[in-house]
Amino acid sequence: MEKLLNLTLKVWRQDGPKAKGAFETYKLNGISPDSSFLEMMDILNDQLINEHKDPIAFDHDCREGICGTCSMYINGHPHGPDSGITTCQLHMRSFKDGETITVEPWRSAAFPIIKDLMVDRSAFDKIIQAGGYISVNTGGIPDGNAIPISKWHADEAMDAASCIGCGACVATCKNGSAMLFVAAKVSQLSLLPQGKIEASQRAKKMLSKMDELGFGNCTNTGACEAECPKNISITHIARLNREFIGAKFID
Repeated sequence: MEKLLNLTLKVWRQDGPKAKGAFETYKLNGISPDSSFLEMMDILNDQLINEHKDPIAFDHDCREGICGTCSMYINGHPHGPDSGITTCQLHMRSFKDGETITVEPWRSAAFPIIKDLMVDRSAFDKIIQAGGYISVNTGGIPDGNAIPISKWHADEAMDAASCIGCGACVATCKNGSAMLFVAAKVSQLSLLPQGKIEASQRAKKMLSKMDELGFGNCTNTGACEAECPKNISITHIARLNREFIGAKFID
């Protein structure tokens, strides 16, 4: 028979972006180790509702590690203590009976808090709108082998494309930099023939928008790679820098 967990939760509560926030402490008993972290949060919210208290606001959608909306800072780590997973993939067996768990929103000037654990990550959408797409006519759908692409390039592009835009890289960076996110979105296009047509402008436009929105600079600490739930490599940042420098020479 599994041993149920009794936990203490310290959760950041904040009514809005301009309100003063603070941690509130809750006791939660009888949690199954096989529960996901978000299921545990649902149980806590049920408890708060039954006590006629305001439930905790937090983002979630697919609960399958795909959408990237389950952005929580748990015990000092984006998405929690386990590596290579999102918050919705984190299970309570990663914690000990009687443990105190601290839950916070992403901390970044570019991600203002909406309420409690919810932050506004629309800045990422604006970066994509600045150039993270292919707008030129690249023709119809070709046959599978009509455009020769090496396996290495295909694998690298797919690695970059696995970025779900959760913002963990920003939350863990001491400068609040979005370089890993921008690099992944630039890299997935620059490695493929269809993306090379606009390559000279893409990096410049997206980096310019990143700076405009208040994200910090990259100082190559590698924290973003360590905390990325999709294990995206910082080698993509090196490629982004090369793309940016190359664009300067083209101009």
